Amino acid sequence: MFYPLKLILMPVLLSYSLGLNDLIVSSVELTVHVGDSALLGCIFQSTEEKLVTKVDWIFSSGEHFKDDYVLFYYANISVPVGRFQNRVRLVGDILHHDGSLLLQNVEEADQGNYTCEIRFKMESLVFKKAVVLHVLPEEPKELMAHVGDSTQMGCVFHSTEEKHMTRVDWMFSSGEHAKEEIVLRYYPKLKAPMGYPQNWGRFQNRVNLVGDTSRNDGSIMLHRVKESDGGSYTCSIHLGNLTVRKTTVLHVILKEPRTLVTPVTLRPEILGGNQLVIIVGIICATILLLPVLILIVKRTYGNKSSVTSTTLVKSLENTKKANPEVREELCHFAAVLGEGKKHIYSSITMQEVIDEEEPSGKSEATYMTMHPVWPSLRSAPTSPSDKKSDGGMPRTEQAF
Repeated sequence: MFYPLKLILMPVLLSYSLGLNDLIVSSVELTVHVGDSALLGCIFQSTEEKLVTKVDWIFSSGEHFKDDYVLFYYANISVPVGRFQNRVRLVGDILHHDGSLLLQNVEEADQGNYTCEIRFKMESLVFKKAVVLHVLPEEPKELMAHVGDSTQMGCVFHSTEEKHMTRVDWMFSSGEHAKEEIVLRYYPKLKAPMGYPQNWGRFQNRVNLVGDTSRNDGSIMLHRVKESDGGSYTCSIHLGNLTVRKTTVLHVILKEPRTLVTPVTLRPEILGGNQLVIIVGIICATILLLPVLILIVKRTYGNKSSVTSTTLVKSLENTKKANPEVREELCHFAAVLGEGKKHIYSSITMQEVIDEEEPSGKSEATYMTMHPVWPSLRSAPTSPSDKKSDGGMPRTEQAF
């Protein structure tokens, strides 16, 4: 329980006993993605020649968590500690008071506060600098692009110090055992033509440097993607003797060929069980409803015939009132029609009932009775009065 307290109190007591003074520089912040590399700067600016004897890097993930050593340097030996082994190294020039730390393959757990402490020979001064590291989710390492499209591949080096890149290289490999090809090479500090981005081979005139090189951004844009462009692209950013690499895998998707749409011949399909049940049900329903439909048609036809007869009777009655002669001709015409239909109406009895007009205003009613008589081939008129004087046609009996 008392080990963390001892680690904190012992340097403090030692500083008071030796009369050490701390020179603390305000902290800086740096934001990176999981898997990136980050340069945590720790440079003591001085015109005097001072000899650095010790450099310590300490990590703290929070106020209530134990501090962890990241790396310490002493007597020209640099030793990474704990979970940071194989991921950190001193990249600064110790002779020039530079104790900068390179953290590679950043993990989510690396987010927190990093403190650098530099001690000098025969000096009571301790130089301290703090860096707050923010870690964001990992950027995609694999990209997908269609043939003919353009795609951007990022390559950014994150640093708290203003260290500028001296060269950017992009290399391409289509497989594990394939020979690497140069995609792009750029020397920012050289004059033209080497000062311009250069690309070779089949990538010529298809690759542009789109990153801000003043901020150590060496991102490129690949235009008119081909099927053969699929593979691994490795970016190398050089900052003097320091080199940081990042690899991106590109997958190329072939565009589907456009084909003319041709009509497809329909093949007879076997009906399923549900379809058969529906068809059989429709047929049965039709058979059951057929008699009903026939009855409805018959009733409709009968109603039309009744309406026609009623209209004819009313026409005869009106004719009787208007002109008796015309009435007799109409009755004769009705007899002829009856003979054409194999029926002869021998007599048309019409009974008129004319009621006195009542105050209520009821209209008069007319009744007509028609008796069908089947004709006989040997039938002949019994008296001359039954024949018409002009044509000898039988006259239809009329009762009024």
